[in-house]
Amino acid sequence: MIKLLNDWYNQHFSNPQVAILALLLSFGLATVVFAGDILAPLLAAVIIAYLLDGGVDFMCSFKVPRFISVATVFSLFILLLLILLFVLAPLLFKQATQFVLEIPDILTKGQNVVMLLPEKYPTFVSEQVVLEILSSARAQITRGSQQILSFSIASVFDIIVFMVYLVVVPLLVFFFLKDKKLITGWFGEFLPRDKGLVVKVWNEVNGKIASYVRGKFLEILIIWVTTFIAFLWLDLQYAVLLSFLVGISVLIPYVGAAIVTLPIAIVAYFQWGYTSDFIWVMVVYMIIQFLDGNLLVPLLFSGMVNLHPAAIIAAVLVFGAIWGVWGVFFAIPLGTLIHAVLNTWPRTDLFDQH
Repeated sequence: MIKLLNDWYNQHFSNPQVAILALLLSFGLATVVFAGDILAPLLAAVIIAYLLDGGVDFMCSFKVPRFISVATVFSLFILLLLILLFVLAPLLFKQATQFVLEIPDILTKGQNVVMLLPEKYPTFVSEQVVLEILSSARAQITRGSQQILSFSIASVFDIIVFMVYLVVVPLLVFFFLKDKKLITGWFGEFLPRDKGLVVKVWNEVNGKIASYVRGKFLEILIIWVTTFIAFLWLDLQYAVLLSFLVGISVLIPYVGAAIVTLPIAIVAYFQWGYTSDFIWVMVVYMIIQFLDGNLLVPLLFSGMVNLHPAAIIAAVLVFGAIWGVWGVFFAIPLGTLIHAVLNTWPRTDLFDQH
């Protein structure tokens, strides 16, 4: 047993560079797990600056001075942030509030529909079971609605923290972009000289992760805008809110689209009933999903992420359980990082040692 463990250790950790890579990965993981809440603004700024740096490098490739490139990209970022805060966020909040207030009416209409099931299918559905399900659903939804509409002291504290982040994070992003070479050079002084494996892993992952995250943002934007225009054209209620949910749903491959179908179908059904308008909404939504999966995704991510669908779902489940929404968003980049580390990890063939 001891010899087996010794052989395994020699096979995977005999190279000194492996120890450096393992140490850096362990330090990064420990920082996020144990100090993630404290360093949240710093980590958010690092990620945003990392994503915006691609735009800065693009402008610099046309001989534009770096400071002007940074100022331009940062100004566009601030403009987008202001639009999100003062245009889209109020619309989303307004429609979400209206939807929550209409939940009791929707429940009443839904109850009338469900109560017909025991009459149509008495063998499969009993009236008592339907009443218990409706009572439980009403209690859960009412409790959730009250929580959404109520503002506690903790909510006020969260708003204050959010306002602080709105000032701190953009400032950090600007300085990270402006002084990129200075900061990376300073960090590089703390790394060992023999860091070839770390550089190799970084070079393999860097392009894929940056392109993936930027592509995912672009996919969310395209799907959100396209769905909003379609729902607005079809005169569907809560078009802003529902189109936002459709856009965000692309964060969870294969599952998000199925989940967000339910609220769209509920709103469309209780707005029109089972009519041609309802059918048109569902058909248009399915067309958008089909074009996203078969046209947009291949164009944006072709050859970018070589992960098996089962690995993608596993990554979403694992990292989503650990870090919530952010874990879901970065599940595929993190999975790509693990895949790259495993591919570049030096191995010694045990059979060659004998």
